[in-house]
Parts: sequence; C-alpha cells; structure tokens
Amino acid sequence: MASHFSPGIRAVVGSGIIDEATDLVAIRIFQHYWQLPLAMLAFFEASVFLLAPYGAVYLNFDPQLTAAPGFWGPVFPRALLFAAVMFISMTAMGLYNARQRSRLVGLLARVAASMLGGTMVIAVLFYLFPGIQIGRGALLVAALIAFVGAMVVRVVFDKVVDEDIFKRRVLVYGAGKRGQSIARLRRRSDRRGFIAIGFVPADGDEPDGVADSAKLGVTEDLLALCQQHRVDEIVVAMDDRRRQFPMDQLLECRLDGVDIVELVSFLERETGKVRLDVLNPSWMIFSEGFRQGRIHSTMERAFDVLASLALLAVALPFMLLTALAIKITEGPRASIFYRQVRVGQSGRTFKLLKFRSMREDAERDGKPQWAQKNDNRVTPIGSFIRKTRIDELPQILNVLRGEMSFVGPRPERPEFVAQLNESIPYYRERHSIKPGITGWAQLCYPYGSSEQDAIEKLQYDLFYVKNHTLLFYLAIILQTVEVIVWGKGAR
Repeated sequence: MASHFSPGIRAVVGSGIIDEATDLVAIRIFQHYWQLPLAMLAFFEASVFLLAPYGAVYLNFDPQLTAAPGFWGPVFPRALLFAAVMFISMTAMGLYNARQRSRLVGLLARVAASMLGGTMVIAVLFYLFPGIQIGRGALLVAALIAFVGAMVVRVVFDKVVDEDIFKRRVLVYGAGKRGQSIARLRRRSDRRGFIAIGFVPADGDEPDGVADSAKLGVTEDLLALCQQHRVDEIVVAMDDRRRQFPMDQLLECRLDGVDIVELVSFLERETGKVRLDVLNPSWMIFSEGFRQGRIHSTMERAFDVLASLALLAVALPFMLLTALAIKITEGPRASIFYRQVRVGQSGRTFKLLKFRSMREDAERDGKPQWAQKNDNRVTPIGSFIRKTRIDELPQILNVLRGEMSFVGPRPERPEFVAQLNESIPYYRERHSIKPGITGWAQLCYPYGSSEQDAIEKLQYDLFYVKNHTLLFYLAIILQTVEVIVWGKGAR
C-alpha cells in the first residue's frame, strides 16, 4: 500500500535533501534530481572502485601496505583517492547521465576511456606525491578490476532497471491534452522512474486526449482507487481546474500517504526540462528555484575566474597552433578571430569571441543564418576546430571579462533573439542569468539550427535557470568532457 512507503523520507545528504515528494523515484541533491536506479548504479560502482585497490594490493602481496590488516589501514586513503578519481572520470564520460543511450559496445568504450583517463590522472598524482603510491603494477591491476567490476554492474543494472519494483506507481488525474503529455513520453530515460497505472478523466478535459484504453473511468473515490492499485503518487493534469477541482479527495489521499504533484513539476523531474506546452506563469512564480542569491553569484564568479585561468593555461598551446593553422591555410592577412554581437544577461549585448571557422564572406548578403549540418561555408581547418570545440576557446576571455559564465544558456544573436522572443513564450527568461560556454541544453540536446530546435533547447535552459546551483554548475562542466571527447552535436 502507498501508506507503507509515505509520508516520504527526509534525509540530509551534504546540503542536499531527499525530497519527500520523490522518495521512491529520485534523490534530490542541491536542486538536481537523480533517479533512484541511477543513484543505486552510482553507489554500487563507487563501491567497486573503492574495493579495487584492496584487491590489487593483496594480489601484489605488498608487505608494506598489507602489514596493517583491516579496512581502515594504510590502503584506505589510497583506495578513497582511486575511487574518487574513477567516479569523476565516469561522470565526465556521461555514464551517470539518465539520457545516456549508448548500447553495450558504446558503454564498453566509455567505461574503457574512463578507466584509462582516471588511471593517467592517478599516475600523475602518484608521481607528484610518492607517499600515496600503491605501485604501478597494483595501479594497473586495480584499474582492470574496476573496469571488469563496472561492466558487470552495468550489465546487471541494464537487466533489472526496468523492473517495476524500482518505479513509482503513478495515477494521472486528467485524461485530456495535459494528461496526454505524460502518455506521449516515449524515451526510456523519461519513463525510467515511474509507471503510469492509468488516467482518470476529469470534468473539462479537452477531447482527443488520452486513448480510451488507458483511462480508468470516472471515479468518486480516489482514495479507494489508489489503494486498489497501490498508487504512490497522483499527478494533477486537469485541462481546466476551475471545473470541480477534487480538493477533498486529493487531501484525503495526501493524508493517507499518497504524494500529490502538479503536472509541470512531474515532467520537470522526469525529463530534466521545463515543458513549455504545459507551463503557466503561476508555476514559475510559486515553485522552488529561480534563486539569484548574492553568495551563489559570488561563488560562481570565483569558479568562473579560476576555471578560466586553469583552462587558459592548458589550452594556450592549442590556441596558438590554431591561430598558426588559420594563417598558413588562408594566408597571412586572414583574420584569426570571429567577433559577433550576442545577447547576454538582462538583454545586454556583447561581442563574443571565437576562432573563425567559416569563410570571411560567410554572410555576404548581411543576413544572419543558422549554421547547418555539412555547412559549405566551413573551412577545412574550421571543420576540425568546430568538431573538437577548439573554436570556442577564445570565449574564455568573455568569461574573464564577466560577459559570460562557464555554464549557462548559449548566447544568441540579437536578430534571432528578437524573432524568438516574438514566437516562443518565456524565451526572455533565459536571459535572467549569464550565458555560458557550455550548458544543460548542450548536454541534453544536439546542435540547434531552427526555431523548433530553439524551443526544445529553451526547455532545458529554463530547467537550468530554475535549478542552477554550484553543484549542478560543476556537474555540467564535468560532463562537457563527454561532449568534447565523443564530438556530440558538433557542426
């Protein structure tokens, strides 16, 4: 029964909270949801990474490290470092992203790349700090154990993740147009956290909504229906709430332990975006999030500056080689940089810097154009630097000047913004924070080159604007490594 599981569990995780409205589905840490199966996968793999150095040390019979028996001996801090680096490396390859859709071969390649990258980082740390070494042989054995263990966990996870035991049983109150937005969720990642047991028609529902086969029929006793089907959560998806809103019945269900959630919040949690087709201004006004605190802004700015300086130090050789390559292939008079006016925070414009990847006469008629797939305006060098994202590196200077952040919605040209403001609702809201070099939309959606793409990306941008925290900011920076390594969405 639903009452056996609720009211939800509230627990502190660092500064995060396991939200009582999502206790069986998703763990909410710093305003960001992790679906429970994915959180369990991360936990088991982190455990494998923590135990791998123990196995490697004992297989190598290192007398110095095995002299002190027990889990908390000299191996523990080394194992903790190994597990942390490998976990971060796996995150950077997108392996804890709910929208990761790679098949077994793709997962194998990503896990292998993670282990290789993590091992290289640990080897450098061992070289810099010899006192924490476990030996080169032991490190390689630990990496092999971690690789095999992660793949075993992944295969088992893939077999059991779709079992209903991991999913929240959801009853949808409303079978019209708004209810249909749940019925139309097709992606496995979007339906991983719940199972819709049925839709209850509500007074005022629009016709041509949910299929009749999915409807449970009109009921006067929601609580009995919830108890019959072991419902954990009711999603309120009425097309017209002014028509006989079942306040007493919903309150009765809530007091019995069934969670009640509004449609927009439910879709936000399950899909990682704010759906424009069901969004209303009152939800944005009264929902949690959309915070722009001074402390958060100061800390984010500090991270922007530190990250920019660190990246500039690493990227400077590549930037010099890129500038040299442009001059060699296009002549000594060819311009290296491309300066273009973009719209930033609060609608203020600034000049965005990029390495020039298109011909200098790419817009001879003076009319702005969306970049297209296989665009014939792209130069040979430009094709390479676009795919590897090297063309974006000069934007580090925009970040240092305070015009951009490392993470945020991608800035658009004023001509496109004016057009999109007129045709897409809530488009102006994406400019409430600084634009970024990378962002949540860039991780979740491929390159956009049309108004429809702008709508899709806006839904992810609004999710970030609403839920952006320092942890979410750092997680996006980390997962951007996957975009660069695997060339996702580049044109």
